[in-house]
Amino acid sequence: MAARAWAPDILGEGFEQLELPLAADGEGDVVATLVRHLPRRRRFLERARPLEDVDVLYVHGWSDYFFQRRLARFWADRGARFFALDLRKYGRSLRPGQTPGYTTDLDVYDEDIAAALAAMQPSVGRRLVLLGHSTGGLTLSLWAARHPDVASALILNSPWLEFQLSGVRTAIAPVVQMQARWRPMDAAPQVDLGYYSRAQREAADPDDPVEVNPLWRPEQTMTVHAGWLSAVLAGHARVAAGLGIAAPVCVLLSARSAPPTRWSDELTRVDSVLVVDDIARASLRLGRSVTVERIEGALHDVFLSRRDAREEAYARMDRWVSGFVAG
Repeated sequence: MAARAWAPDILGEGFEQLELPLAADGEGDVVATLVRHLPRRRRFLERARPLEDVDVLYVHGWSDYFFQRRLARFWADRGARFFALDLRKYGRSLRPGQTPGYTTDLDVYDEDIAAALAAMQPSVGRRLVLLGHSTGGLTLSLWAARHPDVASALILNSPWLEFQLSGVRTAIAPVVQMQARWRPMDAAPQVDLGYYSRAQREAADPDDPVEVNPLWRPEQTMTVHAGWLSAVLAGHARVAAGLGIAAPVCVLLSARSAPPTRWSDELTRVDSVLVVDDIARASLRLGRSVTVERIEGALHDVFLSRRDAREEAYARMDRWVSGFVAG
């Protein structure tokens, strides 16, 4: 089935979406959805912008979808074509009767990414920058390792490269794997108390508000099933063994983590989802050229932090892009 035509997106003016039909599975028809935000045409006699030969492909994290207009504008203002992919069974791509976000193998997203790249219609001389957040960062890291020489650079926003209990991952992985084999739809206990969503609301910028669809990005994380968790742990093991990504990698992380066991204002200035020191160490196994940027006061999604930390995150990314991509 061919992809449908580009149509207006829920993000409003300047944003369009394209539905990408994929192979059906046991839950029925499957699609991914590509969102695009294109740079304005260069004015007469205006100097060329530094990223006019760059395409950016963004992939969201777990229990998430693309809604960050500000991030898209950052790239388009520099001349890049910005695309964001709502993976199958997430956000715009979630269909009635489907288990949100569920997969038993992260490699299944090869089909989603291939469909997105085909729809982006890259041309000779254009460069691809992959941009992933959290689980999307893990997915894109694994994809880049399996598809060398496709991406020119990889930027990861708090990528989920290691389990929160890194020291016991190798011990629990076989147990989870066995559970996934016999009872893949078993649900893990809900440990998210909604504090991360609250921290984002309290850190939000009233001058540039961010609106989310609670059906696509619930207050508490979507249900975690054994089959999906086993797939993630398998991805962590592959990272731990080393991925050998040839393209340069930039990893953006909060300076600190804190467990979200009780609400406090501290949670508005830390990563309350991942253990950032473990992620920083795991990042060094991605490839030969890895830059780790630690940002004081940043949330798990560094681009949704309070204004000072958010602007620092954009400045760090801009500096890195200017060196590794624009250069």
